[in-house]
Amino acid sequence: MTKDFVEELKWRGMIHDMMPGVQEQLNKEMTSAYIGFDPTADSLHIGSLVQIMTLVHFQKAGHKPFALVGGATGMVGDPSGKSAERNLLDEDTLNHNLACVRKQLEQFLDFDCGDNSAEMVNNYDWFKNFNFLDFIRDVGKHISVNYMMAKDSVKSRLETGMSFTEFSYQLVQGYDFWWLYNNKNCKLQLGGSDQWGNIVTGTELIRRKGQGEAWAITTPLIKKADGTKFGKTEGGNVWLDKKLTSPYKFYQYWLNSSDEDATNYIKIFTLKEKEEIDALIAEHNEAPHMRKLQQELGKDITIRVHSEEDYNMAIKASGILFGKSTTEDLESLDEDTFLSVFEGVPQTNISKSTYANSQNVTDLLSEESNGIVFPSKGEARRMIKGGGVSINKTKLESENQAVDFKLLNDKYLLAQKGKKNYFLITVED
Repeated sequence: MTKDFVEELKWRGMIHDMMPGVQEQLNKEMTSAYIGFDPTADSLHIGSLVQIMTLVHFQKAGHKPFALVGGATGMVGDPSGKSAERNLLDEDTLNHNLACVRKQLEQFLDFDCGDNSAEMVNNYDWFKNFNFLDFIRDVGKHISVNYMMAKDSVKSRLETGMSFTEFSYQLVQGYDFWWLYNNKNCKLQLGGSDQWGNIVTGTELIRRKGQGEAWAITTPLIKKADGTKFGKTEGGNVWLDKKLTSPYKFYQYWLNSSDEDATNYIKIFTLKEKEEIDALIAEHNEAPHMRKLQQELGKDITIRVHSEEDYNMAIKASGILFGKSTTEDLESLDEDTFLSVFEGVPQTNISKSTYANSQNVTDLLSEESNGIVFPSKGEARRMIKGGGVSINKTKLESENQAVDFKLLNDKYLLAQKGKKNYFLITVED
């Protein structure tokens, strides 16, 4: 064993609840544990990273991690923390999502390292031929309604109403633990603190149905210092798939963390050792304006979730908006990153013939671009003369300058007036 899993999680602030005896079990032998992942989308988001990192630490401590993707439970929907029942997915969508999730988990967990190789399981495999009468006879009879009603996830919904499907969810999740305990020797379930009720239903089922002993550990739900929800932006979830959240936006999410949040995140989301983290925090506190913690955090996670190349692209892209950058920097961005950086800036389209026949920059930036940059030629001339206008990060020298700029990604011009006002002109047929 390389590390004590529980002690590792404790100093990282990653333990919320823990059953007695679990540390002794982990110190006694290599133990298997599982975490359930929700397959309702074809990508995990950064809210899932806490649980992924929990499994990473578990495997690093010499134990065997199981990632359970809920092919069956995804068809039902977990009521924990939800105010309404969610949409149920069809089998084809679920299978596509499961394949995508596995690919993401392979970036973090080692699925081929001997005895403690990670494994992925799908609870649809053991539920698809389990009929309702067998389920209520073999599972339902072991757990009382009183026990189920006492769960917070149930109590919080009694006022507004809860379907029988959702009410029975904890039995379904409990059976997952029972199945893994019997078929994979899985003795521990890990998860977020909102899962505690469902998890202990599983340990209870193992105790009552099989006289076995199983354990549970949950992690705290991450809250941001300002009270807003972790992992959300105005545009929605921050996804691990670069097609859904560009590496630039992904990096920016971590870079924009408050000092208090970054101090927590660097322990939870990186594999840096305690000494290095303590040194980084001390260095950050000496010069908070340099945002050393946020930069290290963003670098570490962006490289692990995406790649070093994507991280370098994100740094370049950040410099274009917030620092000094060159035309070469701008030209080096791929189209997705470029559009991600300038999403939300005023945009207009002009034809290739308009661009080719444009007499000078004054005409281009006023009438020919539909007045988006300058409403009049006079205003354009004045500001260009004053040296406050650039195209593709090159300052315009004269109001009569010829239009012979290289189009970015073969179709874009980036106009800038002053320091912070950007305008995107798309040149296409």
